[in-house]
Amino acid sequence: MGTHHYNLSEQFEFTGKVKTLSIIGIVIGLATIGYYGFVSSEHWAHERIFANLLLMAYYFACVCMSGAFFLAVQYVAQAGWSASILRVPQAMAKVLPIAVVILLVVIGLGLYSGNLYHHWHADGLTDPNSDNFDKLIAGKSAFLNVPFFMSRQVIFLGTYSIFATLLAKWSANEDLEGGLNSYRKSFKYSCIFLVIYGFTTPVFAFDTIMSLEAHWFSTMFGWYNFAAMWVSSLATIAVIIILLRRAGYMSWVNNSHLHNLGQFIFGFSIFWTYVWFAQFLLIYYANMSEETVYFYNRFNNYEAWFYINLIMNFLSPLLLLMDRDNKRSETTLLIVSIIVLCGHWVDYYQMIMPGVFTNGTKDGSGFGLPEIGTALGFLGLFTFTVMSSLSKKPLIAKNHPFLQESLNHHL
Repeated sequence: MGTHHYNLSEQFEFTGKVKTLSIIGIVIGLATIGYYGFVSSEHWAHERIFANLLLMAYYFACVCMSGAFFLAVQYVAQAGWSASILRVPQAMAKVLPIAVVILLVVIGLGLYSGNLYHHWHADGLTDPNSDNFDKLIAGKSAFLNVPFFMSRQVIFLGTYSIFATLLAKWSANEDLEGGLNSYRKSFKYSCIFLVIYGFTTPVFAFDTIMSLEAHWFSTMFGWYNFAAMWVSSLATIAVIIILLRRAGYMSWVNNSHLHNLGQFIFGFSIFWTYVWFAQFLLIYYANMSEETVYFYNRFNNYEAWFYINLIMNFLSPLLLLMDRDNKRSETTLLIVSIIVLCGHWVDYYQMIMPGVFTNGTKDGSGFGLPEIGTALGFLGLFTFTVMSSLSKKPLIAKNHPFLQESLNHHL
């Protein structure tokens, strides 16, 4: 099949309604954060806005991290089908340093203010002479202390950002110079990145999310988070590509490319469910009080969210993407991807809110303007930064060695 009719210099123009809506979203987010962070007199306002900031900053960073992970997987697998869509995850990866700075600021301010991580970062918890002494927290203090905690955050997130930036840079060099030199560098450093990423993302999840409830622990929690961030990133890539196609861009993307993305979303939604259920089943079967407290709190104070989480992240992709034709359907894949993205917001909500508000809505957690406003703000920020990055280069890596395979990809 010939490919001469494709414009390999096609460039996205980030203007008009999308840009305006993204800016409006950012303004709404800033107004929400400003009101609940500085103006509101509600006793729960500060904790709730910090919980939402952590939720969205973590989500933002995880999607961008997994964009870099997607690139590395494609290079290491020497995949041909994805060569023509790599600009989208590259744009996500290039935004990672911004997401990292925001997440580090949220974590740092949360620690300083005492609105986050107070289960292990509070006065007297590690002092045997204090009335607040906690033997379990004291036993974990060599790992859960502020200098070591923040050092790990900076090292992990900084390392991911460096690799993400390098992969995007070498792709740009490949466009300018041709040849295989940049591709070989991308392959080599992707191998290194995948090893680092695989070993450190579980620890990153332990630190950022699991330590909100420092008495509880699960060795499966890191992989549960990895599955969530990976499938969220896949759904984001699918949404961006489909919307670009509908706007008249990326005409080379066909139903076979969508099929591959649909397979990934379907498969890793099942994997997410497997890890979720394995963690739940082991805790339920062992019935140990130090473990069951995690689900006891969620059953009693967040029961509706508990089941919504499973419906959106398991049943929806299972039932809607099981059929081959649905994976190849632009409309169906778009709907499922949006459901999955909303579903993993619920997933992160389930992870974070009970750790901040142990008594649920009695303490001030819930769903309302703080959640909606903060989510819209980060959605606007993500759209603005990623689309701005995407508009800087042509939408196709014209000198990628497997480009012709991708342009002629058919299943």
